[in-house]
Amino acid sequence: MSEYFEVRLSGSGGQGMMLAGIFLAEAAGIYDDKNIVLCKSYGPEARGGACRSEVIISEEPIVYPEVQEPDLVLAMTQEACNKYYKDLKPGGIMIVDPEYVREIPDANIEIFQVPLTRIAREEIGYEITANVVALGAFAAIVDWVAINSIRKAILDRTPQSTDALNKKAFDCGYTYVINNYKEKARKIG
Repeated sequence: MSEYFEVRLSGSGGQGMMLAGIFLAEAAGIYDDKNIVLCKSYGPEARGGACRSEVIISEEPIVYPEVQEPDLVLAMTQEACNKYYKDLKPGGIMIVDPEYVREIPDANIEIFQVPLTRIAREEIGYEITANVVALGAFAAIVDWVAINSIRKAILDRTPQSTDALNKKAFDCGYTYVINNYKEKARKIG
């Protein structure tokens, strides 16, 4: 059975969802040699408006280039959570930032509450790295894209002067999930 995964990264403008989608698509497509589709959608506002990026990852050619029923949704805001949790496949995965998502949906989905913004602010020193923290959490939850491929995509696309911050942000997200969701976290080994 071939692998086919749909991912939706959602939040508000300025949270780095577009860039996170690019990182994920490049990791899967360039470094893991999978077929990918990347779509981005912005609200009318430059910052603060709703936005999302969607990535389809497949071993086979992708026939329909739009996310229909995501396997995983990252919701960085309550608005994104409310809007997109209904689209998830039954038993799908939702990663939420509890700093901004306080009402967790009661649905047949698996929820990972990861304080992405708090980790970025307190452990990295820059809230803007929350998207990289989120990709670290993603890598700890699912094995759809190789961990080293995601790291490489992030480091190859960002200024070399930010390598240490991005490595730390990714590792903090990954470690948080491993430490707090031991039974559900991706088994590495």
